[in-house]
Formats: sequence, C-alpha cells, structure tokens
Amino acid sequence: MGKLDGKIALITGGSDGIGFATAQQFLNEGAAHVFITGRRQTVLDEAKKKLGKKNVTTVQGDTSNLADLDRLYEVIKQEAGRLDILFANAGIYDLASLGSITEEHFDRQFDINVKGVLFTVQKALPLLVNGASIILNGSVLSIKGTPASSVYNATKAAIRSFARTWTVDLKDRQIRVNTLSPGPTKTSVLNNIITSDEQRQQIEGSLAAATVLGRLGKPEELATAAVFLASNDSSYVTGIELFVDGGGGQI
Repeated sequence: MGKLDGKIALITGGSDGIGFATAQQFLNEGAAHVFITGRRQTVLDEAKKKLGKKNVTTVQGDTSNLADLDRLYEVIKQEAGRLDILFANAGIYDLASLGSITEEHFDRQFDINVKGVLFTVQKALPLLVNGASIILNGSVLSIKGTPASSVYNATKAAIRSFARTWTVDLKDRQIRVNTLSPGPTKTSVLNNIITSDEQRQQIEGSLAAATVLGRLGKPEELATAAVFLASNDSSYVTGIELFVDGGGGQI
C-alpha cells in the first residue's frame, strides 16, 4: 500500500528539480496519475521518458499565462476528471540589487511566482475534490535577508501569505493548504546566475555553509516532505510552512 494510492496529482514545474523528484515519489507511493507542466517541451519529453510510466501526462505551458492554465485543466478534466493533490511548484529565481531592479525583472518574477500560483490554484478549484491537499512551493528566503534577492524573497513571502488565507477560504471543503519551503537545494535553478565552474563551487559552498547541516539539500528530500503534505499522514496539518532547509532559516 502506497501513501498516495489512487490519487490524481498535478505538479507545475515538474520537468526537473524538486518538481521532477516529487513526481517520482508520488508515483512510487501509488499515485494513479500524475500531470506535470513545464515551459520547455523538450525537457518535459525527457522527464516523461525518465519517469517511464504510462500514468504520466505532460502539458507544456507557462503558469503565468491564463490561457495555458485553462488548457491544462481541460486536459486534466478530460483524462482524470478530478484532482486530489496540487503542488504549485513552478517558479523562477533571478537576482538584482536594489538600485538596479528593472520593471521587467519585477514583473517576470511576480508574474510567475505569485500571479502564476494564484491562478494555478484558483482555476483548479472546480476539479479539486473535498479534502484535497494543496502544496505551495515557498522558500526559506521568505524569512531571510539576502543580497540582490529582494524581489524573489518578496514573491515567496506572498506565497506564505496565500497559504494562510486560502486555508481559511477553503476550510468548508476541508481542503488543506500548506507551504513547503526549501533551503538551498541542488537543482538547475542556480544555472541562471552561474557562469563558470569556479563560480558554481563558490556559490554552492557559500550556500552550504549557511545551513546547520553544512550541505545543499537534495530534490528527493523535498519530495519526501511533499509526500507527507500530500498524504493522510498530514491529515491534521493545514496552514503551515514546512521548512526543509538544513536548519538555515531556524537559527
């Protein structure tokens, strides 16, 4: 018996990193069908191949594009008819110091990290069953002050606020809403700001040193926490922020 036997799940940004690892874990725990989204079709195709399951559907699209979301939910409606689990995981991470922040930098991150999450959840409501689990991907940076990341950090603080409010909005349907907040995790997200192997070593070393455990997290460790929030193991847990951060935000 798996913890997610028979469940229908959607993971946005599920083609790599934490989203992909979570798709693997959901399938390992018996999910009946997992839908994953991503902006790059080639990466989605590779993810589906790696997952190697017939009960995986990939849907290309941008979560900040409302027409793409409508198309996504039409696919889910036709193929599965419902959702038990929604992991709003898609997001981006860009750096800009105060004084150099552009309107484009601000809009892009808020469009994907905040607007995209809001409408991903809102448009899912007709498909979500009573008692469903919604997981929002936050970040330990929502409670930290770090250089050149004020816009990103603010988007993740908004995500935490969404979880609190939506928990109350959806209480009559017994839909649980929780935030999963990673610390520094070894994924491709850093590729946007790393230009050399030397810089990678420097940045990853600095991030690891900021944690109590002295290392970067693994996507699989976040996926295990997502399974907890998605399953009946967390049936009395709602409105929380679960930090999986190596202790970096806790000391």
